[in-house]
Amino acid sequence: MLLRLWLRAPGSLSRRIAALGDRFEVQTLRQGPARLLPIESHDVGATRSWVREVMLKLDGEPLVWARSVTPRDALAGPWRALRGLGQRPLADLLFADRRVHRTPLRREKLPRGGALQRRLARQWEAATGNTPPRGMVWGRSSVFRRRRGPPLRVMEAFVPSLARVPPPPTVSARIRAGRR
Repeated sequence: MLLRLWLRAPGSLSRRIAALGDRFEVQTLRQGPARLLPIESHDVGATRSWVREVMLKLDGEPLVWARSVTPRDALAGPWRALRGLGQRPLADLLFADRRVHRTPLRREKLPRGGALQRRLARQWEAATGNTPPRGMVWGRSSVFRRRRGPPLRVMEAFVPSLARVPPPPTVSARIRAGRR
């Protein structure tokens, strides 16, 4: 199953997706303080947090819904650039700095009717006017740290149609929103 390859693909997901088409874009859905789910609180060691939720699109088609969380006080430290990302991919921040380290990727299944899947569905409908694709239940997560600073947890949920295409090899070029 090709989805497993996507769930285990190292490096920048944004770069891999951008390599598949002509126009890659990040649509910011929500950014600001928010409560965390228990797994997120465990991973970042905080309950007061900053959350950024985005949709990754290729040639206008949404392929990934992503949620990044970090303790709010991290915005005054190593993750301060998170506030100013706008429509740029988080990969611009994470993979351009050699001091950032990532934990191994974990495969995640979004529980049917769970808080994360409900949030994804609401945002997907608001952004696209449609319900999320049937079977959009698989994702992956990992935690990034810059030196020994506070953690930044990233979770990415994939549309099932992405499983029809193998992930391309890592692309070394830096990705900017709206371009390859």
